[in-house]
Amino acid sequence: MNIKLPKLQSYKDAMIAKGIKLPLNTITKNSSGLLKILPMPSNTATGWPWKDETTVQIYNQHTTWPKITIVTPSYNQGQFIEETIRAVLLQNYPNLEYIIIDGGSTDGTKEILEKYSPWISYWQSEKDNGQSHAINLGFSLASGDYLAWINSDDYYLKDTLYKVVSTFIETKVSFVYGYALNFEGPEKGFELIKTAPLLDYFLRLPALAQPSCFWSKKIHQPLWEELQCSLDFELWQRLVKGNKRKLIKEPLSVANIHADAKTSDPKMGSAWAKDHELICNADAHGPVKNWGTIVFLNRIWIKIHTWLN
Repeated sequence: MNIKLPKLQSYKDAMIAKGIKLPLNTITKNSSGLLKILPMPSNTATGWPWKDETTVQIYNQHTTWPKITIVTPSYNQGQFIEETIRAVLLQNYPNLEYIIIDGGSTDGTKEILEKYSPWISYWQSEKDNGQSHAINLGFSLASGDYLAWINSDDYYLKDTLYKVVSTFIETKVSFVYGYALNFEGPEKGFELIKTAPLLDYFLRLPALAQPSCFWSKKIHQPLWEELQCSLDFELWQRLVKGNKRKLIKEPLSVANIHADAKTSDPKMGSAWAKDHELICNADAHGPVKNWGTIVFLNRIWIKIHTWLN
């Protein structure tokens, strides 16, 4: 492959030149949890992650927990980002590094970041070169043993970090992934998105729910910044193939489905098409051979998984 990937060390060096001291601080723990300490939410919603939190005592089974770094790329998602932030912090994970890279939002996002800044390891709000660039900037600062990113219009479910890191500890795999929920507002509610155990043979088919994916820093690679939409799909081709992984057969995250989301915005059609051309170019992953066979066998594999579960 001849993909032009950025050098995260150069991003890291530029951040250090700005005066950022590494490693970043982890989130301050509290023996009774963060719910009563965090700022009051800007709405009257109840339940997770507004009036509920992961119980601190759930982590008592280990005296030490490996560090996990969560990165949130953000741009003008002020209506969602507070939910994202609270759902990370209220995991009450005892060794958490949380980084938010905002592209200079003008919709009130910056005020929310300032509101929660004492509980964020690092955040910035300034122009960047898009989502992939923002994620790479965040990961250039990461010092966690395990990594993930959660977009500013998605959020983790209660106990997700506990379940994920426990799975890493118990199985010694490099990649952990799970089911997800799509949420289309009160009218349509939640839709469960199941994922069959992922085989290398089916990697060229989009199957993973990005906000429900986590991996070891040992296998991390930069995102391809030319891509606008398929950045996660392409990353899995390089990051997952050949590595041991484990499926958690329950939802770990929620994706908010809305008009401005890339997956539902009709204006993004040309961007999806361009990404497809880049990924299938001979200099990248190349065209998919035996596409019909792969699709057919994948359908059978999904049916088998559905029947067994």
